[in-house]
Parts: sequence; structure tokens; C-alpha cells
Amino acid sequence: MRKPIHEFTKFENIKDMLKKSGEQFGDRPAYIFKTDVPGKFREMSHKEYREQVDALGTALIDLGLKDKRIAVISDNRYEWGMAYLATVCGTGIVVPLDKSLPENEIESLINRSEVEAIFYSNKYDGVMNRLNEEGSTSIKFFISMDLEEKQGNVYSQKELIEKGRKLIADGNREFIDAEIDNEKMSIMLFTSGTTAQSKAVMLSHKNIVSNLMDIASVIKIDENDVFLSFLPMHHTFECTVGFLYAMSKGAATAFCEGIRHIADNIKEFRITAMISVPILYETMYKKVMKGIEKKGKLEQVQKGIKISQFLLKFGIDIRRKIFKEIHDNLGGRVRLFVAGGAALDPEAEKGFNALGVKMLQGYGLTETSPVIAAEDDKYQRLGSIGKAFPSLDVKIVDANEEGIGELVVKGPTTMIGYYNNDEATKETIDSDGWLHTGDLARIDKDGFIFISGRKKFVIVLKNGKNIYPEELEALVNKIEGVKESFVYGKPEDDGDYTICVKVQYDKDTVKEAYNVEDEEEIKEALWQEVKKINKTMPAYKYIREIRVTEEDFIKTTTQKIKRNEELKKVL
Repeated sequence: MRKPIHEFTKFENIKDMLKKSGEQFGDRPAYIFKTDVPGKFREMSHKEYREQVDALGTALIDLGLKDKRIAVISDNRYEWGMAYLATVCGTGIVVPLDKSLPENEIESLINRSEVEAIFYSNKYDGVMNRLNEEGSTSIKFFISMDLEEKQGNVYSQKELIEKGRKLIADGNREFIDAEIDNEKMSIMLFTSGTTAQSKAVMLSHKNIVSNLMDIASVIKIDENDVFLSFLPMHHTFECTVGFLYAMSKGAATAFCEGIRHIADNIKEFRITAMISVPILYETMYKKVMKGIEKKGKLEQVQKGIKISQFLLKFGIDIRRKIFKEIHDNLGGRVRLFVAGGAALDPEAEKGFNALGVKMLQGYGLTETSPVIAAEDDKYQRLGSIGKAFPSLDVKIVDANEEGIGELVVKGPTTMIGYYNNDEATKETIDSDGWLHTGDLARIDKDGFIFISGRKKFVIVLKNGKNIYPEELEALVNKIEGVKESFVYGKPEDDGDYTICVKVQYDKDTVKEAYNVEDEEEIKEALWQEVKKINKTMPAYKYIREIRVTEEDFIKTTTQKIKRNEELKKVL
């Protein structure tokens, strides 16, 4: 089992985490906001934030919401986290909802989770006003993050905080002294997928804090770090790592203003760390390298990498010095990028690390709170997702001759189960307590885990050979001009499959690289590049057909391709 490499504070539950970290880092900034004056920022301290959480939680209990379910939906903002913590640290069960769902799906999940209150931003006024008027759900309290005061029967989050402050001043300690049951469901999270297929994952305080302690034991951040919150907060990766872990270490958080503003936000807020999906880092890395190339400095940088790598062997790190211009373009302070949610291109990982930005890959599931494994400050192996966390056991079951089989995991971060779905729970967690991830992987002799792809997306050929679409996509995505790709098997009459790829291209890059503009010419140019990839592989893995498009793929909110829906489109 992996050993911790850093000392960490032990937490009983999320409330205990807030208390201990608040005592230690109370005066440090928890959030940084822009003001109307360019270049001037406002800060909210950890102490002030925790006081507002206490006040809001006190007001919620006063409304009669003790032990009730409370949903939260909005873009990333500090009020989201406040609603989450005010619910989970003494009031009831929090139900984070996907901010990008259409109205009918939001309503469906509200009904399925039986929530009695909901926090929301003004973006959702339309759907909430309708649900309020129709009375078609079990919601009794609609709470707006944006209203200054109560309007009709819609409460104001700001007003509730003030009300809670007064209650505390008058001696009300119901929320502050509330006891937490560490083992029971306190968080209900829906997996991505359509509402009919999405499952409600039941997590406890123990699940979450076990993950926080595991992360702290292998990846070091502290009160001097500034996180950029980019992935949606309802997503368990952002919620546990970007929100709760940052909170537990006294770090500050700034909110990204959107994908187009990401580079500016990194500079403006002087970001030191962020977590995101691989496609973002891969795009950033390509841009960095393109910029170096355009300035005619590629050879100089490659020479610098060789020198700095040599000196690192003797413990001398000059990367930030010799690549100062690159670091300055990233705001001058970035030191840590963590990728999760899909496979990271080894070139981007190797590249950022060589330039002096620690680039780590992690892996997890909503069902495991979420992180199962990650590279860390000491152990990295290119192409792997690192080793399993200290509190977890992992193994491979039903391995083939290459050692690839399903990855299963056991430990304190494993979910309680799926809400109202015993059948699905039994399918996922076996009688010995092993959670089946549905991912195929192999584990090398040193304990590094290498993911091959989702079990359900493997293409099994007639000759018994397995094709892992993600493996081929990683190669196709490296072709110049390719934004993203989707590999699939086209069923043939003889029961076999033809391996095909659908490619999303970037028109400007393709024009520059191959001097082509017409879609048929683009298709031919990219097909020639795919054929070069084929030559590097055994014949059974050959991609036989290509489609090209400028259109985006159908995706989840964490930018994963919805394979089943794309498959319907192409077939």
C-alpha cells in the first residue's frame, strides 16, 4: 500500500475540517473577487466565510429544514459553496444539481431527490418561478442567491445570513453545535447521463474527508496557494479537490469568468494551482509551444530543457529562471496543474513538467468521492494515473494476457450506494465490498495504474482482439489540426467491426498546416496522417474510415464525449 509523503491534519467530518482549518487559517483569504476598479481586488477571509456558513445554517434550521434535503444550482460562485456547507454541516442533505441541464431534467432530478428547498442564481429564475407557481415538486423554500430581500415567497440568501447572525447573537447554537453522523448519507450526487439513466450516488462525511486526507498526504498545497475554479462545482472532482481541499488547506479561490477568459484570469488573480480536464491543458500546452515556435525560440527552449533536466539530477532546479518568459505568460506564479476526468496526453504532461509547472494526472469516480489514484509530488510515471491513494486497496480482476482487466477498489471513500437502486448498487459493489469501476486497466510492478478505457466501450473484434477507442483517440488527437476525435466500431454483416474515426478539425490550423480549405481536401489531408498512425500499429488496430466535421461533439459538463449519443449520430 502507498505511504503518505506529507503530514496532514486528521478530520472527523466536513464540519470538523471547517473548524480546524478555520482556526489555523482564519485571517487568510478564502475568496478573491474583482471590483469595478481594474486591477483592484476584494478578499473574503476564511473566518468571515465560516461565520456566514454558520449564520446561513442557523437560518435554515430555523426555517424547519433540519434533516431535510436541499438542492443547489448555479454557476461557480462563493454562495454555492456556502449553501453546500450550510446544509451539510448541521442542517441536512445537500443535493448539487448540474447547472447545464435543461428545465425538464432539472425538474425530474428535483422530484427524484425529494428536496424541500433549493438555492439558485437568477439564471434559473424562469424554471424556479414556474415550479413555484405549479407546485409540481416537494420544494417548500425557494432561495435566491441574487435577491437582496425576500420577494413574495422567494427567500434571499443574503437576508437569511443576516437573520442567522441575529439568531446566533441571541444565543441560538442549533447549527453550530449540531452533531454529525459521519457514516450516513449527507450528499446526494447524480452521475452524468440522461435523467432516466443517471444514478443518485449517496456519499457520507466519512467518504469526503477520507478523500481530503488522502489528497493532502500526497499533494502539497498551502495557505499561499490561489486556485482558479473552472470545472462546475456540482461535479465531484471540482467539489472535493477544487473547493473542499482548497478550503481545508487555507488556500484562496478565484472564479474563472469563462473558457475565453482563462488565460487572463490566471494572470489577473496570480493563480498558483488549478484542476481541470485534460483537453484544457493540452490546448494550453499547444498554444505555449506554438508561441515559442513563432518567436523562433524552439531550439533555445529545447536546449534549456536538456540543461535543466541534467541539473535536476543533482537537485538543482533552474526551470522557473530559464523559462521565465513562459512562466510570465502564465501569470508568473503557476506551479501546479492537476488533470482528471479523461486520459491526459503524455506530451502535455511531460512538456509542462519540463518547463517547471508540476503537471499531475489523477483518476476517480463520483462513487469514490471521487479520487482513487493520482501522481504526486514524489512519484510520477508518464501515461499512468499514478498509484492508489494510501487509504485504498485496488486490484485488477478478469485480466487478459496483457494484464488488462477491470479495476476494482475498496476503502473508506467508497459510496454508501445508489439511492433507491439496490440492484445497481449490487452490480457495482460486490459482496466482498469491492467497487467495480467499469474501467479497464493494468497495474505495473511498482503499483502505477494505467487506464486502457471504459469496459463498456471496448470494441471486441471477431478474432477476440480488443480495441480501446481512447488509446487510438490519443494518437489521432496529436495530428496537427485535430481538435478532438471519436473512435468507434461500425458493425458489419459478418458480425465483425470496422474501426472508424470521426474528427473535429480546426479550420485555420488545417489551412496553415496542409494548405487546404475544401472539406473533401481536409478529409484527405487528415486521412493521410491517420494512415501514418496505422503504420505504427498491428493491422487489427488499423483505422479504416474517417469522417470530418467542424461541429463540437456532444458532451457532458466535464467535457467528456457522450459516446452513446455520438454513436447514434454516426451510425
